[in-house]
Amino acid sequence: MAKFRVGRVGEQIKKEISTIIQTELKDPRIGFITVTGVDVTNDLSLARVYLSILGSEEQKEETLKAIGRANGFLRSELGRRVRLRHTPVMEFRFDSSIEYGSHIEALLQQLNKDSRES
Repeated sequence: MAKFRVGRVGEQIKKEISTIIQTELKDPRIGFITVTGVDVTNDLSLARVYLSILGSEEQKEETLKAIGRANGFLRSELGRRVRLRHTPVMEFRFDSSIEYGSHIEALLQQLNKDSRES
């Protein structure tokens, strides 16, 4: 039963953090960000937020630093929007699965193209 609640809370955090980043944060260092997932511990004390960021490696690092500096604001805003006894501590991480998927797709297209030519 607790697993279902953790999943629901994770999805709600994902939705709210995405909305807050898009509408509330005005930092120019923050580029195009997509919240791809949130893993919440069973006791709801820690939330790992996975972000997909478009841009160069330098832009990604700057965006992650800016999000890290806005962590307090994001947590307080999340606490206002989601009714929990304790707002979880948020940890932001890169999600490279989208880049990896597009790399694999490019390799498959190259293989398909090579097989047609031979």
